[in-house]
Amino acid sequence: MLRALIALMLTLSFFSVAQAQEAETPVSDRSATGGAQTLEDILARQRGEEVDNSFRSESIGDPDSAAGLANQLGTLGGASDPELWRALRFGEANITASNNGPAATTLVQDGGMRWLTFRQGPLISFAGYLLGGTLLLLLIFFLVRGRIRIDGEKTGRKIERFKAIERIAHWMLAGSFIVLGLTGIITLIGRKFLIPLFGHDAFATLAIGSKWVHNNVSWAFMIALVMIFVMWVIHNLPDRTDLHWLRKGGGIFSKGHPPAKKFNAGQKLIFWSVIVLGTSISVTGLALLFPFEINMFAATFSKLQAIGITHLPGMGELPTTLAPHEEMQYAQLWHALVSFVLIAIIFAHIYIGTVGMEGAYDAMGSGEVEEQWAREHHSLWVDEVKAKEVETPKAPESATPAE
Repeated sequence: MLRALIALMLTLSFFSVAQAQEAETPVSDRSATGGAQTLEDILARQRGEEVDNSFRSESIGDPDSAAGLANQLGTLGGASDPELWRALRFGEANITASNNGPAATTLVQDGGMRWLTFRQGPLISFAGYLLGGTLLLLLIFFLVRGRIRIDGEKTGRKIERFKAIERIAHWMLAGSFIVLGLTGIITLIGRKFLIPLFGHDAFATLAIGSKWVHNNVSWAFMIALVMIFVMWVIHNLPDRTDLHWLRKGGGIFSKGHPPAKKFNAGQKLIFWSVIVLGTSISVTGLALLFPFEINMFAATFSKLQAIGITHLPGMGELPTTLAPHEEMQYAQLWHALVSFVLIAIIFAHIYIGTVGMEGAYDAMGSGEVEEQWAREHHSLWVDEVKAKEVETPKAPESATPAE
């Protein structure tokens, strides 16, 4: 199911680009070149437009027309040099390689231009609008709503909200995600924005360092992701109180807070966003860490074709046969797209956990929160904690023996 979700979202993200490309598909007159490609064909491919390549893909020679051993006439082997290169480009050549790697026999990969164009254009624009728009909305919300204060009188008593191991897992996940986000953005925008600022040599050093940090810190992120799932999944299962909390908007937009257990509906949405999107990022990250070993997109596209997803209005056929390099390109684009969505969600999480709500940071800072804050935001959880304290009272301190 995760694969299907990944492929569907990725397909929809490319759909508008592909539709525009199809609308601009040029019809070239190749009579002047004897059927060979024209300058218009070359320029159209560089712009990322769709070009009918059948005139090239079908012109790859014919072994049956090869000249005999004693015959000096005819094309050696039945294919000229241009025909051989066309066969290599379209994966029709009979190739053997001493290296048995998955991509060893793919000598020419013809799908890189679309990946590069999307990566340097729409992907960066999407990130800018999404992250910039999220920060702007949070600023407007803060100016309108202000900081969410503790309504009642503080008691001075503390309730343990999270144990040390829970805070360690949280901060390991948060810290690694911040580092991964920064190094990933440097890698993505470097060629377009940083090289003009710092030059090739300085950026090369920065890019190499960012790549090394990104690859190694990713393991901390994946370990922490597993830790928080194991520790908190039981508290983040949906229940009826979540519907009431959502109807009331969690008290974020008005005074008063609806009852909630250890995690309210908003926190549960954050939790499942982190788990689902973080898992997706991790899977594609592993595919990039171990190139050509984890190929998921061709198989997923095939399953989507089988269930008829491409029959939706305006949808075209999904590519079910991908070169190893194309698998890596899809993995990189999906990795970046999902990461930006999760970054936007985490922006909101950071806002609420710091300047947006009084007392919220203490939960992950010291692990203990003001009892009044807990009663206002998680009253059902406080009742559970108090009930357990009554059932298992603390053992009295041992009396000092009389002398």
